[in-house]
Amino acid sequence: MKILYVALLGLLGAVSKGAEYSPGTGPDREEIWVHCGDVSLLLRRKTQWTPGRFDFRKVAMTTHRSAYGTVFNYRGTGFIGTGHFENEPEELQEVRFFMDGQRVDQPEQKLVGETFRFERVSKIRDFSLKNWIELRNGRIYETTSIATKVEVPLKLVYNFMHAWKPSVTQFVAGRDDDPDNPVSGLFRNDPEKDRGFHISKSVDWVGVYEPESRQFAVSRILKSPEGVKEISMIWNVPGTYRKYYHTSFQNTSVPAGFSGTWKMVTAFGTAEPEQFQAAARKLAGALRD
Repeated sequence: MKILYVALLGLLGAVSKGAEYSPGTGPDREEIWVHCGDVSLLLRRKTQWTPGRFDFRKVAMTTHRSAYGTVFNYRGTGFIGTGHFENEPEELQEVRFFMDGQRVDQPEQKLVGETFRFERVSKIRDFSLKNWIELRNGRIYETTSIATKVEVPLKLVYNFMHAWKPSVTQFVAGRDDDPDNPVSGLFRNDPEKDRGFHISKSVDWVGVYEPESRQFAVSRILKSPEGVKEISMIWNVPGTYRKYYHTSFQNTSVPAGFSGTWKMVTAFGTAEPEQFQAAARKLAGALRD
């Protein structure tokens, strides 16, 4: 018993120091690429089968060097979820892959079709967590659902995260109830703006522009729990990423018995730099359908 206890402590210590962690379920592959038309998605084993990259027309729009998905920030502990193993791992329970409506029990490293759906079930302490990702009609749909029977004090929840490439130069965001006053700006690489946050308010959609490809992306929230305060932010880390966070439960508790679902859609387009904001606003409107 003593030997088992010491071994368990050693394992937990290794995980807490950020050692390589392998999920207990899922296919025996390091990564899977999914291609549906112009949109491609990378799923990675080392981050518990959460997204690893979004591509549009064979061009990377996000970076490998980050975590995606849903993360909880606990008071006194820190982050738990997806690629955050520095404290404790998320307990991944089940993953399911579907290509063109058919379940794929043993997915190959490359999946190609018209539509894709990925289902993921996990547990983080007192939270049960379900995530879905769908690719269809040139769009990426992400859904996260969390539930808890007990009250949980938190610093923050990241419902969704997108690590846009560090070459992204512009952003624009807006609310449907105030369409004539979007929030917009430029990302700068000088030390004054290193690790600065942009937007930091409740918005319905966020767009970013990548000038090397002349492509842009727009993410829109389609569904969120009634009465939950939400804030969108983009963290500017020059040379690493411009990381978008959709957050909730800032410095508050998730109440006992809570069950809530968020849904986001992301789509892409092309435009010249000076046309980006107008094009992003148009696409944001189309994504309501």
